[in-house]
Amino acid sequence: MILDKKHALQQKLFRQFAETEFTKELQDELDLTGEFNWEMHKKMARYGFMGTKIPAEYGGAGGDSLSYVLMDEEFARQDLVLAIYANTSNSLGGGPLMLAGSKEQKEKYLPLVASGEKIMVFGLTEPGAGSDAGGTTTTAIPDGDDYIINGRKCFISGAPMADWIIIFAKTDLSLKGSRGISMFIVDMHADGVSLGAPEKKMGIKGYPTCDVVFEDVRVPKENLVGPLNKGFQYAMKTLDGGRLGVAAMAIGLAQGCLDEAVKYSMERKQFGHRLADFQAISFKIAKMQTELEAARQLTYHAAVLKDANHPDASKACSEAKFFAAEMANRCAYEAVQIHGGYGYIEEYRVERMYRDARILSIFEGTSEIQQVVIANSLLRK
Repeated sequence: MILDKKHALQQKLFRQFAETEFTKELQDELDLTGEFNWEMHKKMARYGFMGTKIPAEYGGAGGDSLSYVLMDEEFARQDLVLAIYANTSNSLGGGPLMLAGSKEQKEKYLPLVASGEKIMVFGLTEPGAGSDAGGTTTTAIPDGDDYIINGRKCFISGAPMADWIIIFAKTDLSLKGSRGISMFIVDMHADGVSLGAPEKKMGIKGYPTCDVVFEDVRVPKENLVGPLNKGFQYAMKTLDGGRLGVAAMAIGLAQGCLDEAVKYSMERKQFGHRLADFQAISFKIAKMQTELEAARQLTYHAAVLKDANHPDASKACSEAKFFAAEMANRCAYEAVQIHGGYGYIEEYRVERMYRDARILSIFEGTSEIQQVVIANSLLRK
């Protein structure tokens, strides 16, 4: 795809910001401490990145899905963690409200999310309901003007910093599976809401993740998002956008791996020749480039279909996420291999990229779940 002038300028802005602000020192600090960098969050908010995809009427930039993809791609090319900083508000955090929120809910929450003043996260996964999201056991029982919520969500990215969480809870206990699930906005500072300890993760360490526990949490009925008992459908629609974002992050990370591999192979000498002069190495680089470009075109195409509300958009997002995530893991592997022993050392960027890449095949639906989605779209017609 050849980008038009608007998108080309956006891409340039995203790249310049990433290269200027996402320094190696900051990346190393986040990876070491596992803490959230509020100064970077605020700086990104001032540039409008937290609202890239949020409609202008609610304080965002009103960008399309391709703008969102370009942002995630360019940020992840520099560092995957910092791509997630800008992704949350535009994807799983703000996504459910953009899809199903009332006008009042959008006016109340989205401007604060777009400005970066508040952080909203997404709570679907439970200890016993990961890929089987329909197995949700968190409950929301009506009581006067409120719902009383009990349950536990796990692996919630951004929970330690969040002000609000969109959660999915069973509201009709007589219905089985994914039926009877509803969507709610919950104040993270409400009585009965507590957090687990931050998880110690393999990668993406600079974006804290933890459990969120709900014990008799009272939530006003006005915080119900979308139709009662129809929340699961909106969770799946939200995940389409999330999968598009993960695909974009995957091509960004893979591009970063390729950049490092090319640079190292041109500088490093063995047996009196540059590594790039050996066919075994040059063929690895050729394969990385070809698979990366294939993933990029799949992802850009999915973005265009999504904005067009095309019936194949959901399948296209899963195809892009599946292929790009697996491709990024292969690229990270080859980048480390080309670096040899140095690729295993923390001083070199590819070491962290290799660890970070692994999450891409897991979150927003594992690669196996993407294959289920793709196959079902073809076999259940």
